[in-house]
Amino acid sequence: MPFIHEDFLLDSAPAKTLYHDFAKNLPIIDYHCHLSPEDIATDRQFETITQLWLSGDHYKWRAMRTLGVSEKYITGNADDKEKFLQWAASVPYTVRNPLYHWTHLELARYFDCFELLSEKNANEIYTLCNSRLKSPEYSVRNLLKKKNVSVVCTTEDPLEDLKHHKKLAQDKTVPYVSTAFRPDKAILIEQDDFNAYVDALGTLCDTDIQDFESLCDCLLKRITYFHNNGCRLSDHGLTYIPFVLASTKS
Repeated sequence: MPFIHEDFLLDSAPAKTLYHDFAKNLPIIDYHCHLSPEDIATDRQFETITQLWLSGDHYKWRAMRTLGVSEKYITGNADDKEKFLQWAASVPYTVRNPLYHWTHLELARYFDCFELLSEKNANEIYTLCNSRLKSPEYSVRNLLKKKNVSVVCTTEDPLEDLKHHKKLAQDKTVPYVSTAFRPDKAILIEQDDFNAYVDALGTLCDTDIQDFESLCDCLLKRITYFHNNGCRLSDHGLTYIPFVLASTKS
């Protein structure tokens, strides 16, 4: 039996019933993703599996960096095939990590490829995937339709003008696409580019940001802008979780 099969991770009869009889054919409502609204708006046709898989996947990047792969093959100037071969060589080391499952689920469900990716078969799988990506059914919108996606919520910084979301809002041929307000950069005061970011935010809002209150006022303006363009969600990435130790006094 291949690693990916119809009952993958379904280890009991109730699990199989719940999935196959109820969940399998339900539409996907994705409240958080990192898909590009521009790619959806333009119905992008990817040229290589590297562009589709690796060009913006920070989870794969993190794994490759952990394994000591040179940045040249992650976000650097290596060509698409070189980057894919480096990822393929990394995959066997991700066993017991969701990346291992995701990689092979995607190969199976989108490309009908049930082999376990490694440096041994990387060339063949690269060629197979690229040949299928040439078909119109592998455009961004058709990939969403293939998996019955009905709602997509991307994540955008407060500086974004949402021009692609505005275009998509007028297009009834695609799933509902919204955004989530993600102001991480507004709280990362320790970053070298924090002042430049605040300056850009102030310029956009026609506000002279001099203190926390004026920063909040500016963010509220951007929240209103996002709300007026259909946004009803917010998202935050935190580098650490603040906490207070409980008192040890008796």
